[in-house]
Parts: sequence; structure tokens; C-alpha cells
Amino acid sequence: MSEALIEIRDLCKIYNPGEVEVRALDHVSLTINRGELVAIIGQSGSGKSTLMNQLGCLDVPTSGDYFLSGQNVAKLSDNELSDIRNREIGFIFQGFNLIPNLTAVENVEVPLIYRGIGKRERRQLAVASLEKVGDHKPSQMSGGQQQRVAIARAIAAAPPLILADEPTGNLDSASSKEILQILKQMHASGRTVILITHDNEI
Repeated sequence: MSEALIEIRDLCKIYNPGEVEVRALDHVSLTINRGELVAIIGQSGSGKSTLMNQLGCLDVPTSGDYFLSGQNVAKLSDNELSDIRNREIGFIFQGFNLIPNLTAVENVEVPLIYRGIGKRERRQLAVASLEKVGDHKPSQMSGGQQQRVAIARAIAAAPPLILADEPTGNLDSASSKEILQILKQMHASGRTVILITHDNEI
């Protein structure tokens, strides 16, 4: 049996507690094993983004526990959460979140700088993860090309967990299929991939 990478127990996220409460997550429990490909599907307002923020250590729960690689990250400080995000998680967002005046390689290098990886190794990792992407500035790229750069940035340092939040939301159907194929390849190579979407077809 696979080892659990993620274990959420009785997780709640309540906005405006004690006032007009919004229970974005209401006693959620979930286990995701290493190497799984999981889709979290739901309509707008169903709590997908809130759950993604918890899984990605971008926010802390109101109550409950979240174990990532055996560590309860629900109780960590902002600095400790930042360190976990840097080591454990690669993010792919709908809006690409690329820096416009940097090249593709330079964009991929940004999180590697924060990981303390030296200049030569950074460049090698960035180039290796950008095999199929031209080294242009994001303003000169199509949406599909920008998303491929964003994926390369997410996987360059080989984090065990990839979180993809609506990664095809801004793309045409051909680019969407290409991005989903890349995510499947990442899963096939042993990474744990969590895909968040409102689209049942995806």
C-alpha cells in the first residue's frame, strides 16, 4: 500500500466566525497517497480554492489537522509554511503568474533562487524543464506556451507534490489537451498531482 503524502482530518475553514459565518470547508477528511493523480471537482463557490489554499500551505485552517509528509502543517508559522511550500510543492495557476520582463528560463529560475540553488545548477534545471518551450519573454508567447513555462517552473526542483489550480482555464481546447497530457506525464514519472477544476470533462 502507498504511503500517505497528504492526510487531512476534520478540517474546517470558517470565514467571519461568530458573525455571518461562511463555512468554506466543513469537517473535511481526505487522504492522498504518494504518486496519486487526484482531481478535485466542483462548481464556483464550492470551496475548491479554499481547499487548494490549505493543501498548498497558503492558508491555515480554523480547526482540524493537515499532515503533509507526516508533519502537521496546520500548526506552523508563516515562515515555516513558506519553507514547506518551497521544498514540497509546485504550483500551477490559471493565470500563469509569470514575470513579464523575464525570459522563460529566468521565470523558471525564480523559485530555484529561493531554494538556494547555485547559478549554474539553476540554469541546468531550468533548461531541462523547458525542453519544449522557446526562450522568449511571456508577452511574446501564446497562453499555451506561457502555461508550459509555468509548469516547467513548478517542476524544475522536482517537488513531490504538484498543485494545478484550473490550469486550463484560460486556454483553447488544443492547448488544454496538451497541458493535461503534460500533467499525466508528470504523474507517470512518479509525482503526486492534484488538479482542481470546475470542468467535468477535464
